[in-house]
Amino acid sequence: MNRTKWIYLVIALAMMGVSAVLLANFKNNRKLGEPGVKTRPIPESKDPVKVEVVLPEKVLDYDSVIQHQTEVVTNTLPPDTSYGDRIYTAADRFQTQVGVVLMGRDRTSHHKPQYCLTGGGWNINPNASKRETIAMEKPVPYDLPVMKLIVSRQVEREGQKINQGGVFIYWFVADGKLSGDESGFERMWEMAKGLLTTGKLQRWAYVIYFSVCPPGQEDATFERMKKLIAASVPEFQLTPASQERVAAKE
Repeated sequence: MNRTKWIYLVIALAMMGVSAVLLANFKNNRKLGEPGVKTRPIPESKDPVKVEVVLPEKVLDYDSVIQHQTEVVTNTLPPDTSYGDRIYTAADRFQTQVGVVLMGRDRTSHHKPQYCLTGGGWNINPNASKRETIAMEKPVPYDLPVMKLIVSRQVEREGQKINQGGVFIYWFVADGKLSGDESGFERMWEMAKGLLTTGKLQRWAYVIYFSVCPPGQEDATFERMKKLIAASVPEFQLTPASQERVAAKE
């Protein structure tokens, strides 16, 4: 390992140590930051931290249906984790799954999506997968940082093997913060810094957009997904804030 890698390793370990100490202190103080996505209370929930993430019902020419989390997910993640899930279908039957996982008091609500994808039989193409930015116009012009994974798998239907491709896009958002960092170091650093300077734990949400497509159609699928993201994200994501929201806080 060369000197530069050693330096990065030491910095990463130091960040993890600081985060662990601050998070342990947080468990006693229970100060939680505001989410970077729209939420509403769940009437039957006894924990005010446990809420519903509100995704738009209709976007562009897409209609949507709610997709409920499986017990495997809800029984694995911390009980105060919040969710929002919909499957969007365009007029020509093109589909995109949109999901948001919002952490509560425990940052272990989030883990690398690579684990779930490979567990579902998907193979990730490391050469085609990379960080991207998506041009957004609302609420203000900005570049949304995302991680794009190109995936593939083989499934069997009616005795025949079928090859599938897919585009999996994800990023993380908190109040005033965005991250498309695959390593997670950006979020760890921001959480540690936030706890140190404000005494609050930033409440990060993990956002995914996932479309299955025929092999070779990944680029065209990504282009369609970018349009859906540009139109739908301003409907539920609060970061960056609109000019009106910023003015209201001043």
